[in-house]
Amino acid sequence: MSVALASSPTSNSTQQEPLRVMVVDDSVVIRGLISRWVGSEPDMVVAASLRTGLDAVNQIERVNPDVAVLDIEMPELDGISALPLLLAKKRNLIIIMASTLTRRNAEISFKALSLGASDYIPKPESTREQAAAETFHHDLIQKIRSLGAKLRRNVPASPNLPGTGHHTTNPPPAPDRPREPLSRPPVAQPPLVRRAFSSHAPRALLIGSSTGGPQALMTLVGEIGAVIDRFPVLITQHMPPTFTTILAEHLARSSHRPAHEAVDGEIVKAGQIYLAPGGRHMRVVRRGTDVAIALDDGPPVNFCKPAVDPLFSSAIDVWQGGILAVVLTGMGSDGMRGGKEIVAAGGSVIAQDEATSVVWGMPGAAANAGICSAILPLGQIAPKLVRLFSGDRS
Repeated sequence: MSVALASSPTSNSTQQEPLRVMVVDDSVVIRGLISRWVGSEPDMVVAASLRTGLDAVNQIERVNPDVAVLDIEMPELDGISALPLLLAKKRNLIIIMASTLTRRNAEISFKALSLGASDYIPKPESTREQAAAETFHHDLIQKIRSLGAKLRRNVPASPNLPGTGHHTTNPPPAPDRPREPLSRPPVAQPPLVRRAFSSHAPRALLIGSSTGGPQALMTLVGEIGAVIDRFPVLITQHMPPTFTTILAEHLARSSHRPAHEAVDGEIVKAGQIYLAPGGRHMRVVRRGTDVAIALDDGPPVNFCKPAVDPLFSSAIDVWQGGILAVVLTGMGSDGMRGGKEIVAAGGSVIAQDEATSVVWGMPGAAANAGICSAILPLGQIAPKLVRLFSGDRS
């Protein structure tokens, strides 16, 4: 059964209108659940709730969504097959792939990212697991909101002309919940402060990333072979188990260097990329003259596990000021607090710039905190890292 819930605007969506979300999933339970969550948000509206990828492709022009939540496994036309057809009809459509935590679906999610999907989200095995359902709910709404906000910033505002018939069925906001606008009028922002790079020679490279991170990481590690060969590289990407296993394989192929999920207690060496495994925080500890990996199953930090801050903070006791940290694209502010501690210890932080970030949450938080020595487009970060690890301090 396919249900269109909100009439389509006859002009481009404006910055003042709720985000139009198209839910595409053959499970009536999941479809209903996501639709209820989206419909209860004051800045979103369910534009359509559809059962198959074929329904989505056939109706996208009429529905005109801003964001599509697209299941992978569906009858008639699955998500990975529908993805390029949807983007061919609406180039700037934000597509979030939803998949279960199987290796096959994780691999399909990575393929979807390479085909133009904006992000992915793992679905819980069962909606009866309250904690898993709450995490799915929180993460999905945050992804829709963050990715949709960037879309709206890139779309010129158009007046809501009378007589267009544009209206939505979105319920009014609850009276006890303040409504936040999708975007605020532009205001002059103070220039971002950039610190001088540390005079200490970096001895390790730490990287934190989230939404948009897999693509950014694969680009970055493919261009810093000279750094990886001489220094340890440790990465925390917000990602569930199974997905991190596959990401490590992709990083190894992109860098042509060994890359794997970190193992508790293993000695950290140059020439290796260590990726925090999904569902575990990764720290480093001093063990005699060696540095070792320490994994833990503690509570989420900044709503994330693994989180970037534990890695950044733990590295200070090991390398003191000899740390170079990079904060790549991602929602939230994870990495900012640990980055502050790294700078206080004498290390340096680089943030990805807003234009090349899928979401400028994490790097934006670091940049606005005044802890960055450089805020660079993704394509300029690798050359900068190679120069810094070769002795450049400027």
